[in-house]
Amino acid sequence: MAERVRVLLVDDEAPARSLLREYLGAHEGIEVIGESANGFEAVKAIAEQRPDLVFLDVQMPKLDGFEVLELVAPEPGAPAVIFCTAYDEYALRAFEVHAVDYLLKPFGRERLAEALGRARERLALAAARAQGAAPPANPVPGTLAAAARGQGRFAERLVVRDGAQVHVIPAEQVDYVEAQDDYVAIHEGGRSHLKHQTLAELAEALDPERFVRIHRSYVVNVDRIARVELLAKDQRVVFLRDGRQLPVSRSGHERLREQWS
Repeated sequence: MAERVRVLLVDDEAPARSLLREYLGAHEGIEVIGESANGFEAVKAIAEQRPDLVFLDVQMPKLDGFEVLELVAPEPGAPAVIFCTAYDEYALRAFEVHAVDYLLKPFGRERLAEALGRARERLALAAARAQGAAPPANPVPGTLAAAARGQGRFAERLVVRDGAQVHVIPAEQVDYVEAQDDYVAIHEGGRSHLKHQTLAELAEALDPERFVRIHRSYVVNVDRIARVELLAKDQRVVFLRDGRQLPVSRSGHERLREQWS
């Protein structure tokens, strides 16, 4: 008897979910535990129901499939993911973010069976890792986000998970970003959001025409800068338009001089 695999279906089109559920019904050991119609629902369902496998559409309202994966993949016991989409342009990006497979709609029963076989192999490997028989290989959020964006593109928005709640922050609304141990604090409009990511990773994701790393612990939106003042020899501080002050390192000042005046 096949080992049971708990599956979540994520697609904004009900007919697509219905057809997938029908196809999966022919496979022993597959239990569809739920459906989600958008990315927000998917993140919440994954956190609460802990599926083994997620069939994940790419293009959806609110959050796309890559953003969903960025939010849930770093968690212990994160599910295996099979992307499903009508667009082949995302195939390479899907495998770069460690998806099990990529199903191009419309797909048939045989192609689905092939993807399920790969998923079972991935889940068996994950179980071995959990028992210490193989090294862990969870991709980090920054790696996922960079691969999902594609080469030469910068983040237009940042997604942050707070429990089952998800915040979507347009990049231009970010005032500054601050390193806090293994996290970054994203400050925007008087609010702060913690994201499990390094400052270096996030700095690479942001448009260098708008954001400058002024210190080992700070990246600032140059549009928010009111002035830069010299406090002592090689000691400078940035004053933001809202009155907040951020330290500026020597190398940060050189980068800032190139970008802002």
